Amino acid sequence: MAGIWAQVALVFGLALVASIIAHRYRLSSALVEILVGMVVGSILAAFGAYSAFSVQDYWVKTLAGIGAIMLTFLAGAELDPDVFRLKWKESAAIGVAAFVLPSVGCWATAHYLLGWENSPALLAGIALAATSVAVVYTVMMEFGFNRVEYGKTILAACFITDLGTVVTLGLVFAPFTWKTLLFAAVLAGAFVGLPRITPRAYAMFGGKPSEFEAKFLFFCLMALGSLAVWAGSEAVLPAYLVGMALAGSVGRDAALVKRLRAITMGLLTPFYFIRAGYFVSIPTVIMAPFGVIALVAVEMATKVVSVYPVARAFKAPHKDAMYTTLLMASGLTFGTISALFGLSNKIIDEGQYSALVAAIIGTAVIPTLIANRFYLPRHLLPKDETELHTPVHEAEVVEALEDTEVRS
Repeated sequence: MAGIWAQVALVFGLALVASIIAHRYRLSSALVEILVGMVVGSILAAFGAYSAFSVQDYWVKTLAGIGAIMLTFLAGAELDPDVFRLKWKESAAIGVAAFVLPSVGCWATAHYLLGWENSPALLAGIALAATSVAVVYTVMMEFGFNRVEYGKTILAACFITDLGTVVTLGLVFAPFTWKTLLFAAVLAGAFVGLPRITPRAYAMFGGKPSEFEAKFLFFCLMALGSLAVWAGSEAVLPAYLVGMALAGSVGRDAALVKRLRAITMGLLTPFYFIRAGYFVSIPTVIMAPFGVIALVAVEMATKVVSVYPVARAFKAPHKDAMYTTLLMASGLTFGTISALFGLSNKIIDEGQYSALVAAIIGTAVIPTLIANRFYLPRHLLPKDETELHTPVHEAEVVEALEDTEVRS
């Protein structure tokens, strides 16, 4: 047991380092956890101590899997049903555009340019087309866009894109049998029934220190996850749909969402993201950088070609349309989930996984930095955020001080 506790301490120590770096440079903590996992894994491998973190042990896989399920559920629960009903045409059009052409373009790049077999190339196309709710939501929170209609519309579009990722991943790589039909029927029943059952169950048994609400959600998600795996699919696939179904009830319970986010981000997702980064071999990526550069370039180019015209068609000014496009090009969460799914199911090998995750990380960093540096739509910022992010020039400070002295 001492070895297990040491590994747990290692994971949380790395998560603390990642949190400090993320806070210092205002990056997504999930992104930094993956980077830290990459660096530490490569360093330990260089000294022959790669097994210091048993990434393939069942207890690590279980904690990482629960983290991925809960993160996926919370992403679905963040969807604002009112905004989605009001702006569904724009959100759906942007979301579909952000998935279809980029997935085809990245598949073609991996297959024809990099020489990958068809199945690994298909997985690469699906993974790179995904938009990271974790990255986009972090940006929305940072600038306050999550409180205005513009930001909520982007988050709804992210949902459409990631729904395409989830559905396509299941249709392409999950075997279609009678088990699949049973799983689909149960999931449809949960999608319809849970929004009715959950509020009543909470009213009867919730509001107690026993945390009935959290236990109820964990039970539903784990049960559906086990059914998904039994049917030959992936446990995270039903979590997004359940989150979407409960967005109008659980998603609006700010206290409950905060508690679930604390459990997920504080306890579970460090195992998922650090484990995901630990699989990436930095020397492998350095020795073959062309594949990573090609995948990142094609992903960004196809996102611009497909999303920007749609945003403009809905009367968005140039700057707003480019900001939307670049945020929709930011990948991470579902991309890494898809890549890890491919590695676990032997669809891609470790070299392809390293190149794919490195490209996904590139799409998480580069478009976001460009968007916030050159295309930030300050006119859409809430008033308090506008004051916070508006630079104050030295001459204005001097003038204000002089006026104060005169009045004194």
